[in-house]
Amino acid sequence: MVCVLVVEDDPDIASLLRRGLGAAGYDVDWAETGDAALARAEAGGVDAAIVDMMLGEERGARVLSEMRRRGFRAPALMLSALARVEDRAEGLDAGAQDYVVKPFQLSELIARLEVQLRRAEPRHVPLRMAGLVYDPETRIVTGGARPVALTEREGELLAWLIGRGGKLATRGEIFDALWAPNGGATENVVDVYVGYLRRKLGALTEYGLTLRTLRGRGFQLTMKDGE
Repeated sequence: MVCVLVVEDDPDIASLLRRGLGAAGYDVDWAETGDAALARAEAGGVDAAIVDMMLGEERGARVLSEMRRRGFRAPALMLSALARVEDRAEGLDAGAQDYVVKPFQLSELIARLEVQLRRAEPRHVPLRMAGLVYDPETRIVTGGARPVALTEREGELLAWLIGRGGKLATRGEIFDALWAPNGGATENVVDVYVGYLRRKLGALTEYGLTLRTLRGRGFQLTMKDGE
């Protein structure tokens, strides 16, 4: 699961971000101070950071700049109530890939975060689970009797399920991660696309996998029983 470090001294905003990002399928760590952020980033396992520009008497830009100096290379978004060109330039010069002005829409913030995460993804690195190999660049599944091409959304769903590593995913978690940021759909769309994957990939059994529907709980992509 993608881990996002939220560097924010306002507990209310931090709580909003933790709940919203969690609902979108992210693992969230919170650092209230610059020192805590530096320690967490150096510990590793952080895939992105959202850093507030004003951390009490500290400048978030200085904190992010120090994170970069110490080797933090993951995408970072600067969050700020300061909208001047000079402030934006300071945040971007410190190493932020994007600058989001408060007040903000949570859906827009998550969409911007996802853009930066996609840009940071290594190219041509296939995803593997059991005998299935999925290339996100070409959206081709191999490992079975023949290659299978997926649509963009089918591919995103498969990649997301692979990323769960066999863990149960509720319908709401999948919807929040893949459909909610774009609007215009209901949670029933998840069942539709799970059905598309099963039809295209032959229930996934030839790859040594099974895509289970656990009634009232959600879906689980896992190893086929006995393998």
